[in-house]
This record gives sequence, C-alpha cells and structure tokens, in this order.
Amino acid sequence: MTQHMPTPADPLKLGTRGSPLALAQANETCDRLAAAHGLPREAFEVVVIHTTGDNRAMIAADRPLKEIGNKGLFTREIEEALTRGDIDLAVHSMKDMPTEQPAGLVLDCYLPREDVRDAFVSPVAGSIAELPEGAVVGSSSLRRRAQLANRRPDLQLVEFRGNVQTRMRKLEEGVAQATFLAMAGLNRLGLAELAQGAIDPGDMLPAVAQGAIGIERRSADSRVAGLLEAIHDIPTAQRLAAERAFLAALDGSCETPIAGLALLEGGSLRLRGEILRPDGSEALSDAASAPVEDAAELGRALAAGLLGRAGPGFFDWRG
Repeated sequence: MTQHMPTPADPLKLGTRGSPLALAQANETCDRLAAAHGLPREAFEVVVIHTTGDNRAMIAADRPLKEIGNKGLFTREIEEALTRGDIDLAVHSMKDMPTEQPAGLVLDCYLPREDVRDAFVSPVAGSIAELPEGAVVGSSSLRRRAQLANRRPDLQLVEFRGNVQTRMRKLEEGVAQATFLAMAGLNRLGLAELAQGAIDPGDMLPAVAQGAIGIERRSADSRVAGLLEAIHDIPTAQRLAAERAFLAALDGSCETPIAGLALLEGGSLRLRGEILRPDGSEALSDAASAPVEDAAELGRALAAGLLGRAGPGFFDWRG
C-alpha cells in the first residue's frame, strides 16, 4: 500500500455516537483495522460526536421517535464532521442509516453481519405467545409496534426508549411487561443473557440492515478506502444492496413500518419484505430471488410489487 499508515502519533479518527453500543461498534472497527494491517490499537482513535437526535431523544424520552425527526438526526453531525475532515471515517448501525448519503460521502464498507433477529425481553413471559392478554409491551420501533399490533392486537403498546440499562430498569419498575431489543446489539455488548429468546424472522421480520455495521468515508479519500478494503465483508454488502434498495424504493423512514431480510443461497439472493399500516391493521409481505449481481433490482422490484398491492395512503396513520 502506497498510502501512509496511521500511527499512535497520527491516528486514524473514527467518529461515532456516544452510546455503549455505538462505542462497542467503533472499537470493533478499530480492532479489525489494527489486526488487518498489523498496526497497534493506538493507531486508531474513537471520537464521540453528540448528535441532534441524541440530544432531542434525551429531552423527549417519552415521545415517539417520529415526533423527534427522521433518521438523519442521528447521523448529521457525524457526517458534517467527516466532511470537514475532523474525523477520517464514521461508524454507523446500518439499520439507522438513511438510504442516501450526503454529497462527497460514501458507504462502501461493512463488517460481517451479526445476528439479525429481534430479542424478546420480559421478566414475566418466555415469548410473545406467552404474554397474558392485555399485557403492556414497550417499544420505540414503529416496525415492531405495528408487527406486534398485527399479531397480538390485544396487547397494550407504549413508548419505550433509552439504552439497554434504561429499558431493563423500566421493566423492573413495571412500566411494561416486555420489550424488544436487537440480538446483534446484545451480543456486541456481551448481554445476550438478557433475552428470553431470539424471535425467528418468520415470526417477526427484522428491520432492513439490522445487525450490520457500516463505515462511511469521504469519497475522494483513497487512503481510507485502501485501509477499509481489508475489512470489508462482501456477503454483507450483497445482502444490504438488496435490502437498502427495497427500503429506498419504499421511501422508508422512522414513520413507515418496513421490514426486510436478504439471505444468500449459493449465487443467489432471496429477499423477504413486509410493509404494515402504522396501526398494525394490515400487513403485506412477499419474497423473491435473483442473482447477487441484481441485488438492487431485486429490492426495487419487491418494493414495487408490495406498493402496487398496498395502494395509496397505506402508510398513513388512521384514527
């Protein structure tokens, strides 16, 4: 490699949010880069950047995310720092990322994908089916809430945000009898034992790109591109190409309940997708397969089919 390598005196700076999970993901990225290039861990520095979304979420802890803003609220300041050159790359949870990046930035490196499944967390039941009629379930995810309302309309759904520790405390205080987290996050935090079990994707299809870490860089930065190439996971990229094209074609945001999961089957991708009315009163799903090189077209075609079945106003709130 002709580009100069980072050193402890001149480290590569990775920008991230300050949550325990975000820090765990950034440190995993640092460890992978250090190992891939035979460099000391001190050649990589994690830079915490506080975002508008984090600040608003702290102030309005009991308001739905859709009232706080869209996904960009949790990435804007990080991307601005990347554009300015304050950091060299940004580490993101891909399920939180908008489908389009700002001019001059590119997302083309993904770490190997973790467990894609949702985790069921409850002190009183071992699964969704075991929850008593009328039980209170907390979740900030519109996708999870709509899926749950569709499968178990008898349950009471309440807003439930905060880090893992905050949510566990709320369960202990009886604010709700169950909640959901991502198995990937629990695994990365070493807290998998908090889950009563992982939910089969056939029962609850996960969010698009759930379990995947993406690394964003300046498109003109060939030095960083060369460093990242060594840790890029191609199978994850192939799966996300289909899933994120599916999401983009549906204009997915925090206000639209959308689920999608692509799996590799030999040289093909099989993509499953689901869209729901926000109140859970209707759910539409479909699946299709295509060669991996047609991943983006697969995602767009599956989205078009579901939108055609849904008709106008499917994502509008009722009542």
